[in-house]
Amino acid sequence: QVQLVESGGGLVQPGGSLRLSCAASGSIFSIYAMGWYRQAPGKQRELVAAITSGGTANYVDSVKGRFTISRDNAKNTMYLQMNSLKPEDTAVYYCNAFTIPTMSVVGSWGQGTQVTVSS
Repeated sequence: QVQLVESGGGLVQPGGSLRLSCAASGSIFSIYAMGWYRQAPGKQRELVAAITSGGTANYVDSVKGRFTISRDNAKNTMYLQMNSLKPEDTAVYYCNAFTIPTMSVVGSWGQGTQVTVSS
């Protein structure tokens, strides 16, 4: 099973930037699609950015043009560059692998990394 550790969160002012990292265990990392999910207080966890094993990226409308997802299969690591952050981006961010087309997650959920956007 894939295990994941997120890092890079923090407190940032509106308009600021953060870069999240996701370190995955296991030599099978490269075969899965990967995604960044977030969960705000009182809300469901949502998938905000995804990247296939071949590097094709997709985003929810609310982060398009501001967030960039990438992966380094040689390092079993995935990244999320977040620019022009807004208060509504405040959430705990998680990463996971998932299967296509079912979107079923493969790994155990980690602790996540808190992102707080506030002045």
